[in-house]
Amino acid sequence: MDGSLSPSLRVLLALAAGAVALAGLSVARDVFSPLALAVVIVVVCDPVRRPFGRRGWPAWTGSTAVIVVSIAILVAMGALLWLAGIQFAGLIGDLATDGSLRRTADDLVALLQSLGLEDAATDTAASVLDPETLLAAASRVGGTVVGVATALFFVCAYIVFLAVDAARYQRAGEVFGTTRRASIERITRLNRGVRRYFVVNAIFGAIVAVIDGLALWWMGVPAPLVWAILAFVTNFVPNIGFVLGLIPPAVLALVVGGWPLLLAVVAVYCVVNVVLQVLVQPKFVSDAVDLSLTLSFFSVVFWTFVIGPLGAILAVPLTLVVRTLVLEVDPGSTWLRWLSGDRSAAPPPTVPARPEPDPAAEPDRKSPGGA
Repeated sequence: MDGSLSPSLRVLLALAAGAVALAGLSVARDVFSPLALAVVIVVVCDPVRRPFGRRGWPAWTGSTAVIVVSIAILVAMGALLWLAGIQFAGLIGDLATDGSLRRTADDLVALLQSLGLEDAATDTAASVLDPETLLAAASRVGGTVVGVATALFFVCAYIVFLAVDAARYQRAGEVFGTTRRASIERITRLNRGVRRYFVVNAIFGAIVAVIDGLALWWMGVPAPLVWAILAFVTNFVPNIGFVLGLIPPAVLALVVGGWPLLLAVVAVYCVVNVVLQVLVQPKFVSDAVDLSLTLSFFSVVFWTFVIGPLGAILAVPLTLVVRTLVLEVDPGSTWLRWLSGDRSAAPPPTVPARPEPDPAAEPDRKSPGGA
């Protein structure tokens, strides 16, 4: 039946199936997002079980170690988000009470009007720093933190089940031998790439967060711990994470210190983040990710639209999963993999074939004329 379908019809059916699957993920984002986060955490923590296996200990000891480390990471993430949300809400309340936000909004509107901008632009600028708007945003942040904390229970349950099943999956190579070797190698390579991506991002994110936090504290920007946590989290967002982590402390610097402090914050963030995230960090993650810059940026927008804010952090792993499951199983999709940034998909260089000698053109070595 499949052989009777034309290639164009197969493509249309594949696109339709993909659209239905993505629509289902979007509808079930509250279920899929915690599951995807749990899978990533277990994949990152899975090497913890290896020392137990080398010592010949029971499999449950390695699974227990993975569960403990995974839940510790999850609790630490939740605590950081909770602390940042509480401090942010309190900070906005204090600024709204002493009138700093209102004065900054009035000064910004006056500046825009002096530049001859439209009333719509001044209204937008005023609404951004409006105390009521920021208080509502702080309330939404607090509600989001509560929602994240509620979802942690489901993530913890997923972690327990996934860690136990992962011990069984370790034996896939022994059970299936060579029949599924290619699939097992693809999944192993995917897990290794996802693990390296998050470990390297976590290390560089911690370095960036410490430097940015100390710089903001030294310059007198309020709540430097909040912005350090934000810098750490946004480091996992490809391409645009730096901008997302810069805007809130830059706006706050404008409120409390005016334009000089704003420019100082922007300068510090640009120097630190450009040096570490643009010049140094890509050298460590390029081998693990192998995604083009365009696809990395698009994946952030796409997965955020499909599964919500968590999609920005999980954009690269989810894109790698799709490429592994959809493109790498099809030998004819090598050029698509290459377009996506997969350098291993490049075909080997072709060696031009040497022309075979023409017997009629060669002299007859046996004849007197060819001797």
